[in-house]
Amino acid sequence: QVQLVESGGGLVQAGGSLRLSCAASGRTFSSYAMGWFRQAPGKEREFVAAISWTGISTRYADSVKGRFTISRDNAKNTVYLQMNSLKPEDTAVYYCAAGSNVLVVVTTPDYWGQGTQVTVSS
Repeated sequence: QVQLVESGGGLVQAGGSLRLSCAASGRTFSSYAMGWFRQAPGKEREFVAAISWTGISTRYADSVKGRFTISRDNAKNTVYLQMNSLKPEDTAVYYCAAGSNVLVVVTTPDYWGQGTQVTVSS
């Protein structure tokens, strides 16, 4: 079992930046691929970014490429999502996710966090 706790959400103006963190506990963090999803009001949850357990392989949704960066620190059992050039359409609840590999994380993660709200004002 893996427990995931997100932090770092908040209110930011368009063009600004935020960094989300996801702290993991439970089974060995470094053996899991990690990812971020988001869900805007009235919309389905969508994939944002994923990173392999080594940190070498990453994947991004087209909507965030060039603006968001996923990274991880296995020594701290934490994965990050650096979000730059934020837009009002990035407003959503952001969820951390974990799975056995990047493909699993992108499609059907095994574990979810409780989410953190990100609001981008225009």
